[in-house]
Amino acid sequence: MIRRIASAVIATAAIIGATGVQAQVPGYYVATPIAKVAKTRLITRSTLWSQQNGAFVAMRAPERDTVLCQLVARDVGGLSSFVVGGKAYDAAQLDKCNGKAGLAAQSVAAN
Repeated sequence: MIRRIASAVIATAAIIGATGVQAQVPGYYVATPIAKVAKTRLITRSTLWSQQNGAFVAMRAPERDTVLCQLVARDVGGLSSFVVGGKAYDAAQLDKCNGKAGLAAQSVAAN
């Protein structure tokens, strides 16, 4: 009986895990750096980002979208796009976000 239950739990976990991974591939947030970045993962405050196909993706986070964009830009450099829940930032929003990347670049150059 215990073996049957254990087998059922393992099979269910495998199915949920497989479908969960596919559902998460796009991510709620998708940040695409202008330049190639060697990092494969990064953490901004409490949000874990992983690089997939040249873009950093993350699940929904408690921070404001603008703050998350700025934090990623500060860590990886300028972004060519930032998507939140399937909706891409417009040019003005992206410029504001990339302003933080400029600050990071200046501080790195000064060191």
